[in-house]
Amino acid sequence: MSGEPDALAIVNQLRDLAADPLNRQAIVQDQGCLPGLILFLDHPNPQVVYSALLAVRYLAECRANRERMRGELGMMQSLENVMKKTTTPGETKLLASEIYEILKSACNTEADQAEQASYRRKTQFFLGATNKRAKTVVLHIDGLDDAARRSLCEDALLKIKGVISFTFQMTVKRCIVRIRSDLKAEALGTAIASTKIMKAQQIVKGEDGDEVMISFEDASVEVEQNTDLPDYLPEEESPSKELDKAVSRVGVKQDASGWLNTAANFLTRSFYW
Repeated sequence: MSGEPDALAIVNQLRDLAADPLNRQAIVQDQGCLPGLILFLDHPNPQVVYSALLAVRYLAECRANRERMRGELGMMQSLENVMKKTTTPGETKLLASEIYEILKSACNTEADQAEQASYRRKTQFFLGATNKRAKTVVLHIDGLDDAARRSLCEDALLKIKGVISFTFQMTVKRCIVRIRSDLKAEALGTAIASTKIMKAQQIVKGEDGDEVMISFEDASVEVEQNTDLPDYLPEEESPSKELDKAVSRVGVKQDASGWLNTAANFLTRSFYW
């Protein structure tokens, strides 16, 4: 590849970075990336708009970002425009509406503060997310339809000893889970099935490179639960088994800060605000 990256390439990279919880606050705090995403919401290419919305949705999952995002110039108006535009695809409208409601409801009430405290407790769980003695499992979760069910999944996964981190992709009903190399993926299926209203399948790459869904046949595998926060794995080199069978993680933290600078420079040269 040579020359300047195009709009779709830039927004896709921002979306992928935003999928990693460890990058979300840095993206919002950057002076160019959030304004750039807002401008992408008015792009003539529907793919660019949808990818930008996915990035904004990931950023909005971080409660610490919401107040700033709501106050960012043009954010709420751009979301309204996407929802009102007659040529906007239905799925894109739904995603814009979901983000709009999340940001609109951002407040500093006691209830919200309690929820933020719970969120901080959960984010402590992700301290070992970069551990190399781990493997990535991608799940497709039938029934993952709303925030309430996502919360049920979070609670179920947090109880499993050996789960390092997880990221949700609500629009495609997926969850990307980092787990200890000795933990069976079937344990995740058992945990999700314990909700009684959802069922998980593992997504792997077939020999031809296409994605294949595999059902968890052993639904009764024993799940070792955390009694409190997990014992984090030491940060050391230890190759993971079966990493080649898992779909690669969406969020790539490596060189994230440097890439944000590149993206911000490109946006500054391409747009005016």
